[in-house]
Amino acid sequence: MTVEILSRELHNFIDEGRIWDDIARAENPAPGLVRDVLEKGLEKKGLSPHEAAVLLKNTDADLDEEIFETARTIKKGIYGNRLVLFAPLYVTNECGNQCAYCGFNAKNEDLERRTLTMDELRKEVEALEDIGHKRLLLVYGEHPKLGAEWMADTVRTVYDVTSEKSGEIRRVNINCAPLDVEGFRTLGEVGIGTYQCFQESYHQKTYAHVHHAGRKTNFLWRLHALHRAQEAGIDDVAQGVLFGLFDTTYEVLGLLYHALQLEKDFGVGPHTISFPRIEPALGSELAFNPPHPTTDHQFKKIVAVLRIAVPYTGLILTTRETAELRKELLEVGVSQLSAGSRTYPGAYQDPNYDRPDVQQFCVGDSRSLDEVIHSIVTEHGYVPSWCTACYRLGRTGEHFMELAKQGFIQKFCLPNGLLTFKEYLEDYASERTRDAGMALLNQEVDSFPDPKFKGSLVRRLDRIQHGERDLYY
Repeated sequence: MTVEILSRELHNFIDEGRIWDDIARAENPAPGLVRDVLEKGLEKKGLSPHEAAVLLKNTDADLDEEIFETARTIKKGIYGNRLVLFAPLYVTNECGNQCAYCGFNAKNEDLERRTLTMDELRKEVEALEDIGHKRLLLVYGEHPKLGAEWMADTVRTVYDVTSEKSGEIRRVNINCAPLDVEGFRTLGEVGIGTYQCFQESYHQKTYAHVHHAGRKTNFLWRLHALHRAQEAGIDDVAQGVLFGLFDTTYEVLGLLYHALQLEKDFGVGPHTISFPRIEPALGSELAFNPPHPTTDHQFKKIVAVLRIAVPYTGLILTTRETAELRKELLEVGVSQLSAGSRTYPGAYQDPNYDRPDVQQFCVGDSRSLDEVIHSIVTEHGYVPSWCTACYRLGRTGEHFMELAKQGFIQKFCLPNGLLTFKEYLEDYASERTRDAGMALLNQEVDSFPDPKFKGSLVRRLDRIQHGERDLYY
């Protein structure tokens, strides 16, 4: 579906009055209403923003546990025990914006600015490939001098870095400043996967208060970024807000109304949603003292409610959170996880990588990729996946969502995940992770429900054992 956004004035489809009305009607919900919403959620058809507010506004501890259990059931039913892994790669921390919560603030004179050369970028990619990553999120500061053509060159560079020893990056996602349609088309032509743009806050007064200067002060231009990306042919787009800036329930409903608008205009909502919390950042008093701090319990409820409200949308968890909390959040809804992350340009080659003078924010989970994989295998029984088959075969956007609702994720994504996991165990894993991983992989193959498909899967795993790579369905 095409929406001629540029031919009309941008409009604000986030109706603040409606959101506050949804929240007011959800205050002190009766237990019966909460359970009715949960029963609807189990149908895996999603929730309205008001219904999501009912769950978020519940204060009964026992009912909160029912919310978590419902989210676990939905996640297991759709995603099984598969978990997608990726890493962010910061290409530049130069920025023209003045955001009160961010270490990259243009007025932060204590931050060491750096934009990677193409050669430095290649070395970063090699370092990530050497530990087993296949999926990257390229992150750029929002500086006017860094345009779409330059970003397209960085994407080409990342895809070009291949070696017999390290393999290659198979999917590049992008987090960059909102572009015009032609700019997004330029990025689409070099094969980016998902375009990710966080609104930060859907509350306009708060948005204006924390964005002091730069392109990011334009609330509506940012709000329509995902529309322009879709219009340019980028099927998969990703939303997010920064929790801690404003009321958490309001922000969740903002996300859901944004998702509904995308679905109305393009036939499909966001491919993924992210939900970072404010973390301490160099030069930002607000980052050390968020105006609306979000407790761990509130945060867990946000993840669980999003899983119930948008059951087929990927939920991304970053290394902002501690290892302990990340383990809890995996169970109630997270389907994609960053691992071994570093948050400044050149970090993956830097032995002294915990550096506040260059990074965007403090990392809460500093474990290596191998340590994270060992944990999710042994403590959760999850299959780590680096699968990129759908994107490379054109199963994206609305087509992917249609397939997902037919059980495609369990039928095809799990086998593809097992194939990528086998690659990791053969090429990159430590001895203890290889032992634990092979035990899980063999268990998954033995219990595979489709005998005919199982034979094909066993043959492909054997081909990987004998040196072939990048096999998928």
